[in-house]
Formats: sequence, structure tokens, C-alpha cells
Amino acid sequence: MRGYGKILIELRGTSTQEKVAKDLGIATSTLGMYETEKRILRDSIKMRISEYYQKPVQYIFFN
Repeated sequence: MRGYGKILIELRGTSTQEKVAKDLGIATSTLGMYETEKRILRDSIKMRISEYYQKPVQYIFFN
């Protein structure tokens, strides 16, 4: 089973962490911590990420 961090990295693709973080309105370091699963996401940011990547929350965080 893949963790949500690996899924976030896959969804980011060739975009930089800086670009995605700016688009989401979060710090680059915060996105990095989400991608390494060193920080727990609030439900509100899960929803923002889900909308940004146009994928269901369940696909990203409960796969």
C-alpha cells in the first residue's frame, strides 16, 4: 500500500514544491513535510489538495 506522501509526490509530477505550495497557499516546507508524512494534514488542507489535483480525498489520503 502506498502512503499519501508518495501519492502527493506522484500527483505533483514535474511541478516544483514551490509552485504547488504557492498555489495551495502553504509554505514549501509544509508541503515537503506532507510529502514525507512527517506532518498531519488538517481536513481543510486535504480538501484544498483534493480540489487542486481534482482527485477524491479518499484516493489521496485513504488509498
